[in-house]
Amino acid sequence: MDNIGQIVSVRIHNQSYNIRAGDGNVARTMRLAELVDTRMNAIADESSTADSLKLAILAALHLADELDRLQQRLDESLNQLGRKRDDCIEALDKALEVKKP
Repeated sequence: MDNIGQIVSVRIHNQSYNIRAGDGNVARTMRLAELVDTRMNAIADESSTADSLKLAILAALHLADELDRLQQRLDESLNQLGRKRDDCIEALDKALEVKKP
């Protein structure tokens, strides 16, 4: 069954929302909603504000920070992998040159 565009009911910070599973992955959409709910509730527990909009913005900032840190780590890992690949290619080229008659 094609789930693209299927409406999913989720609950985030004690509010119900009907959102579209844009990529068709209903389970992923529900998991993402649960992630936002968990983050908003954790922030609410630690702060004095009950304003849902402020909590949503803070949760978005926390998630954006986490995403940015992970992206930086990925970029660093890819750069390191690229350098290692280049070193391997250079070593292989040198090894092949030595063996030429």
